[in-house]
Amino acid sequence: MAFDRYVAICNPLHYPVVMSTRLCHTLISGSYMISFTESLVNLLFMNSFHFCGSNVIYHFYCDLTPILALSCTDTHDFEMMMIICASFNVLMTLSTITFSYISVLSSILKINSSSGKRKAFSTCSSHILGVTLYYVTTTFTYVKPKKSYSLGRDQVVSVFYTMVIPMLNPLIYSLRNKEVKNALIRVIQKREDSKQ
Repeated sequence: MAFDRYVAICNPLHYPVVMSTRLCHTLISGSYMISFTESLVNLLFMNSFHFCGSNVIYHFYCDLTPILALSCTDTHDFEMMMIICASFNVLMTLSTITFSYISVLSSILKINSSSGKRKAFSTCSSHILGVTLYYVTTTFTYVKPKKSYSLGRDQVVSVFYTMVIPMLNPLIYSLRNKEVKNALIRVIQKREDSKQ
């Protein structure tokens, strides 16, 4: 999405050519291939673990950190591999997003009209908010050692980034739309009128 905003603001006339169906398919395929490869590596590493005691995972979903907490085997190597992969993902995607938004910001600052600047900023602000919330919570979850695992805190964070942020995205993006804003105002006014 950051690349999409970059092309839309920095090269608006080339947008249909640059953001072709082929490029979109390539970006999606690349994301899936990276995810599949990392998941396969995690599975192969975890296949050698031994588990003793309870097999109940007290978590919102079956995630790597709660499974590591159940393992009797030394998981230090796997934790290091997991931190390296997570750091690689965060650095690659965050650097791409940062580069895109620095380019967008420099293009926005070159716009002469204040209404044009405001419109361009509002186009990007919702995405930056969503990305920031997502990256903070996922980094907090995955880039830390097993010893700092806390059942309650990690459950809350995982619910936040798997449920709350995706539910906020449509709200964040739709409130930029004038028709949605007007409809929301009408609903609020009808409720106030019905209470009186």
